[in-house]
Amino acid sequence: MGFLTPMYELAEYLDWARSGDVQLPDFQRGYKWEDERIRQLLVTVLRGHPMGAVMLLKGGNAQVRFKPRALEGVTLPPNKEAKFLLLDGQQRLTSLTQALSGDGSVATKDSRGKLLDRRYLVHMETALSDMNRVEDAVISIPVDGMVRTNFGKDITLDLSDADKQRSQGYFPLHLIYGDYMSWILELDDRDLGKRFHERFLKPAATYDIPAIVLDEETDKAAVATVFEKVNIGGLPLNVFELLTAVFAGDANYYRATGEDFRLNDDWHATQEHWSAYPVLARVENTDFLQAVTMLVSRQRAMQDVSGRPPAITARREDVLKLTLADYLEWRDPLREAFIWCSTFLADQHIFAPRDVPYSKQLVPLAAIKVALGKHADLIGVRQRLVRWYWCGVLGELYGSTIETRFARDIEGVPEWALDETRPVPRTVQDASFTESRLHSLRTRNAAAYKGIAALVLAKGARDWMEDKALDKVQYVTAEVDVHHVFPKKWCEDHGIEAERQESIVNKTSISARTNRVIGGAAPSIYLDVIEAKADIDGSDLDQLLASHLIPAASLRSDDFDDYFVRRRELLCLLVEAAIGKSVQRDIDQGFADEDSAHFEPAALSEPVEEQGD
Repeated sequence: MGFLTPMYELAEYLDWARSGDVQLPDFQRGYKWEDERIRQLLVTVLRGHPMGAVMLLKGGNAQVRFKPRALEGVTLPPNKEAKFLLLDGQQRLTSLTQALSGDGSVATKDSRGKLLDRRYLVHMETALSDMNRVEDAVISIPVDGMVRTNFGKDITLDLSDADKQRSQGYFPLHLIYGDYMSWILELDDRDLGKRFHERFLKPAATYDIPAIVLDEETDKAAVATVFEKVNIGGLPLNVFELLTAVFAGDANYYRATGEDFRLNDDWHATQEHWSAYPVLARVENTDFLQAVTMLVSRQRAMQDVSGRPPAITARREDVLKLTLADYLEWRDPLREAFIWCSTFLADQHIFAPRDVPYSKQLVPLAAIKVALGKHADLIGVRQRLVRWYWCGVLGELYGSTIETRFARDIEGVPEWALDETRPVPRTVQDASFTESRLHSLRTRNAAAYKGIAALVLAKGARDWMEDKALDKVQYVTAEVDVHHVFPKKWCEDHGIEAERQESIVNKTSISARTNRVIGGAAPSIYLDVIEAKADIDGSDLDQLLASHLIPAASLRSDDFDDYFVRRRELLCLLVEAAIGKSVQRDIDQGFADEDSAHFEPAALSEPVEEQGD
């Protein structure tokens, strides 16, 4: 990749934008600038202050076939080829092109987001009085030239035609690079026109903006990297937007179909296909592309006969290497695989988007499903997939730096899932959990918090008022949510510190109706109320509490300390069952664990293995 850093006059940029010599790659987002930012930009030009560089990619690049489009507000003939693609500077150049050419009308918005059409003028006498007053001199007005107050009833400034502008000393900025001389010559105050011309119009004619021009050898990954480095203050680019433009420029697809491929439309079709599966709502378009990349690179590695297979990858720079043919080959299998993921989550009692511990973990899960095909639903294979999943969640392994883990997952999990004698996947190896972590799991911000809540449901938790399984149907109809076991008010009244009060140990999933009955009362009181309202005897209610791994005796005696220690141990056993490893006990138990003796970890997953597997 090579580049040049020339200086071009603003007038040249405007000519290129209007003629189509400069266009946008299709991945660029739309025009977004607010009225005040445009006004400030024009002040910069009038003062002659420097402006940040514009980044251009030279046309004719064989490696990067972006579909171009005109800057907003510019109309071009069909199939107009661009000499340059504008990678950075869209907002500035669009603003300047609209404000300084044509009729000067700019489609913008105010600070509250209300859409506006504005024109910009400068009060000549104010600007000439002091260079520091140029900012005060530049004004934004409605396109009809009328500045109104009193809810539009009163006109306070009328600049609706050239005569009124001249008589009040306002120069329309869209004439700077047009026929400004005719406008100036008709001023009654010729001296004012002459001074304004010398101070502002002549310097503007040679106002320069630096450019970074990337040459024809620049590849897609370099374009993305450079764009992000220079576009810190703008709208960030992602790989989906870049590939949108690349795929739209695919010549083979156009020859075969007679139209451009629209990746954005295709993604909307994917989302529509998933509309009945709410847990997929947070899967992003870039996630889908990563899953495609994993499968493409895995296939190439498996087909390699050189003895040095290419790496399986989910890295951003490798996503950018996808071709449209790659995408179309894996799109439909992945669409169905993500739907399979939604049923997988439902089996783990994860029913709503907010309850998904890591939406990013669905990326390797979907790719693994494609790799396994129908084998993914075999009992033994499924059990190992469940264990891998919970190792990722409870080991909290998908929060950051996940691209390498994705690649290791698709490389190792399918083989191990099919044959447990194969090497244990890295995610399973890396997973660990300590008892004290239960104290710091306090909100849904933590994946393990959501994971433990789901595991309790999956263990067979039932509603305390109606003795119904808290399954997918009841989760919605009964408005199930995670609530305190010892109510927050009771804890505050009895001096229970926040660490234990808000811990997942003191929370479980219950229906809205049950939570209303609990209120802020002591457990011994609200249990009596539940028994009366539900017409249930104490032993039966104790069994329902046990389905949530809650020691009933501790609740009935309002003994928070005893409750907390006992339930913490039961949750440790629950975690062990899920990840197939021992939980490190780093807190003294201080009680006889008769409650835990009735808990069977094997019911949830494979036999427990020692830490350090």
